[in-house]
Amino acid sequence: MINPVWLKTFCTLADLGHFTKTAEALFMTQSGVSQQIKKLEEQLATALLIREGKSFTLTDAGMRLHADGLKLLQAAVLLEQNVKQDEPFVGQVRVATPGSVGLTVYPFLLDIQAQHPALHISHAFSPNKSIERDIELRLFDLGVMTQPSTSADVITEAIAQEALVLVTSNETETLTWQTLQRLGYIGHPDGHQHCQALLQANFSQFEHPSQFQEKGFSNQISLILEPVSRGFGFSVLPLYAARAFHAQERIRIHSLTAPVNETLYLCRHTHVVQSKRARFIAQQIKLLLKDKQQIKPDV
Repeated sequence: MINPVWLKTFCTLADLGHFTKTAEALFMTQSGVSQQIKKLEEQLATALLIREGKSFTLTDAGMRLHADGLKLLQAAVLLEQNVKQDEPFVGQVRVATPGSVGLTVYPFLLDIQAQHPALHISHAFSPNKSIERDIELRLFDLGVMTQPSTSADVITEAIAQEALVLVTSNETETLTWQTLQRLGYIGHPDGHQHCQALLQANFSQFEHPSQFQEKGFSNQISLILEPVSRGFGFSVLPLYAARAFHAQERIRIHSLTAPVNETLYLCRHTHVVQSKRARFIAQQIKLLLKDKQQIKPDV
């Protein structure tokens, strides 16, 4: 491998065309410049200069080395700049969130990118276990989870509460146990967990989601409330998902006597020093979710 110090000396000499000027530019002695050029020629086993007294011309090999060497030196400078670059509004930040939170977080992050075009946001909707695994593998810089991590490689920080809400079509004004049984249940991947948490706290008759006839199921967070809005049944899901439904006039988000919340956790890799841009995005997510948790579920 060509010694980069000798290569820089050679390219500077070729550019300036004079040993004295090269020595001054590189804060070296003339003999030091000559020694490095000689060592480079010995390493390559070829003459790079044709010396004519105090002047010189480049050999064919010297001309090729000068042209390619400049590209190599410029690439090395650019590489060093990229490695050292740590600006809050430049570069990529990779974020993963559960579906409900992502419906709120991702558009917010795109607004930030619109303000800072050199900041590139990559976002994925993922379940908790996938987020934890991908943070461990350093595939994402940040994640939001609805449970703390059990991995020693993932730091989780509780940052907000997200309310669980019961949603029906807008035609249902008052909720009773009999109303829920008549409506039936619209399921989703986290539905049983959410249903168990919210209904157990609010209805003494509740034992298990199987007490309701399942009238439908969707694994697409943005579509869970589509059958609900048409009166096919009720569902229980996080408030962010309910607020993100495109036809708010067709649904009713009910306020129950005993509120139930899920804790939201911001997570990152334990042993990775965060970039300024990742810290900036993490802070913005915290502020967003802390602000959003103040929204009451009443319609």
